[in-house]
Amino acid sequence: MDAALPVTGAWLPGMPAGRRQFVTIASGHPLALDGGTTLSDVVVGYETWGRLDARASNAILLCHAWTGDSHAAGPDARGQGSGWWEGVIGPGLAIDTDRWFVVCANVLGGCQGSTGPASPHPVDGKPYGSRFPVITIRDMVRVQARLADHLGVRVWHSVVGGSMGGMQVLEWGITYPTRVKSLVPIATCAQATAQQIAWGAIGRRAILLDDKWRGGDYYDADPGDGPWQGLAVARMVAQVTFRSDNVFTDRFGRELADGATLRNGFDMWQRFEVERYLDHHGEKLIRRFDTNSYLLIGKAMDLHDVGRGRNGLAAAMARISVPTLTMGIWSDMLYPSYQQRQIHAILSAQGTPCNYVEIDSPHGHDAFLINLDQVGPPIGAFLDAQSSAS
Repeated sequence: MDAALPVTGAWLPGMPAGRRQFVTIASGHPLALDGGTTLSDVVVGYETWGRLDARASNAILLCHAWTGDSHAAGPDARGQGSGWWEGVIGPGLAIDTDRWFVVCANVLGGCQGSTGPASPHPVDGKPYGSRFPVITIRDMVRVQARLADHLGVRVWHSVVGGSMGGMQVLEWGITYPTRVKSLVPIATCAQATAQQIAWGAIGRRAILLDDKWRGGDYYDADPGDGPWQGLAVARMVAQVTFRSDNVFTDRFGRELADGATLRNGFDMWQRFEVERYLDHHGEKLIRRFDTNSYLLIGKAMDLHDVGRGRNGLAAAMARISVPTLTMGIWSDMLYPSYQQRQIHAILSAQGTPCNYVEIDSPHGHDAFLINLDQVGPPIGAFLDAQSSAS
């Protein structure tokens, strides 16, 4: 990899904003966090599409996944890259921006516009680094609720998201049941399982063992001297869980990288094509993400349990009363479809209107970002149905 890799791929004040808008919350009163600490002067970076109607009744909140950000749709805007759900959001598409006012915010703890470990601390202006507290999915949702207040949105027509975004969707339905009219959790879970936590633990250990992580205080290091190796390995581990065995086999097989062959003996560090693929994704993330944010958000996903402090799963889910569309992926090894069927079963059993759609794709967890022909139409029909019902 390039020795001049950035110490952090975070967006920082002074950089081109692209399509980002910003609002600062918790200036007068600190934001109380699940962990018992507080944050002040929290910046939220967000993007919008479409127009809010006079009754503020057409707003949809999109919730992004682990390494996502606010740029859900649109072409590259000053280094933001293409939208992560390009093809789902836009005029005439499933989430039709001619009809809906669509909002997507970078989560608390993120690194693309919202306050996170790379952000300047309001007291001394230096990066939070190791001072940034552990946060939860609920904390992220509380910040989104403050953003909704700022935008004048009292009730979301729907809250939609996949993977970690789906965790936020469920928390919206439970924490703010009167502020949502419908929910669309995709490829997600109500509680992180032991195996999901195990995958995250391996990635955290890779970062911990990188001596250039420096306990989280690495922002003043020179280019190339940051914790890029730990972050790259963590991403490589995660990338394996995002796709299925069939996809890896069909795409890479047992081919060696760079046209090499085994005719001249073996070399310990001779790479297979799949290794080159993983290297590519590791380096790609380094250039657009922050190592501390990766740790922090991953931990929030591991802590995810809608039943925590609410007398268990059933009692928590009982707070969801609005129509819900949950979607699973048959080949998903990270968030297996039984977890989305569980959400459907619980809601249906308690009388909450709920439909389940399973995406028929070999692509694994990432199918909700790839197979848009199967993802978009059910969402569009669901949003239309809820609009007609109201």
